[in-house]
Amino acid sequence: MTIFNRLVLFFVPYLPLFFVRMIAGRYVAGESREGALDLVADLNKKGFSTTIDILGEHVESQTVAETITQQYRNLYKSIKHRGLDCNVSVKPSHVGLDLGPDNLRKNILRLMEKAQELDNFLRIDMESSKATDDTIQIYETCLEQYDKVGTVFQAYLYRTENDIRRLLGPKFNCRLCKGIYREDPAIAIQDRQAINDNFLKLLRLIFENEGYVGIATHDLGLIKSILALIEELQVPNSRFEFQVLYGVPMSGWLKKLQDRGHKVRVYVPFGPEWYAYSIRRLKENPNIVGYVIGNILRKK
Repeated sequence: MTIFNRLVLFFVPYLPLFFVRMIAGRYVAGESREGALDLVADLNKKGFSTTIDILGEHVESQTVAETITQQYRNLYKSIKHRGLDCNVSVKPSHVGLDLGPDNLRKNILRLMEKAQELDNFLRIDMESSKATDDTIQIYETCLEQYDKVGTVFQAYLYRTENDIRRLLGPKFNCRLCKGIYREDPAIAIQDRQAINDNFLKLLRLIFENEGYVGIATHDLGLIKSILALIEELQVPNSRFEFQVLYGVPMSGWLKKLQDRGHKVRVYVPFGPEWYAYSIRRLKENPNIVGYVIGNILRKK
């Protein structure tokens, strides 16, 4: 890590609100539903599929959890009304996980029912390892009633291979990512190259069996290895898609993936909880500060 990046991480808690808002402008699709859906429509015109997420997590009120659930149900209706290529991603702790499994089950099933009614897809996001068992359980519950449901697996957790092996089948659908939560070395791989190696191992496992996978990474070296694996195994495009966060450059390597005939889906977050999300993105990639400062100087 460079000295600049170390300084950025140190000063993150003290950054002025206006500066963080500029960072949010790159990674967050505003605060309103309609603004986010306008962005989704623009991405669709450029050939990208999308998934949309209302920012927030760890709600402590049943009323709030139910309100968020209704907001997601309304999102499904708006997506259908506007004819968008867009599905929904939801964090379990945002719709009641911290209030107990019964609250989570009730709200996730309400979302699933709306997705089923409107023939859309529901992605149940994965959070820290504390939520892994509950998330997998509610995923399995939904899958018993509706095929268009998926969850997320993190390549840095040692348990992930066994979890995937148990769930593999024609209905299996996951987003595979590296993992961003700070986890104990006893349960999570810490070395970056070892995480990449496990990512490829898990991807091969899925490709050699049944199911569908969203390949979620911005690591260009890893993407090259993934493309080589796809070619080696002659995996059809109907078995996978690439997934990226809104805010990554929409040209260059993403265009190359599209030119190869691969589906690329953009993860589009929005909502009033933009501050915490932007801070997390900044900690993951301190180079963003340089990008923002450069933009400011170019405008002067």
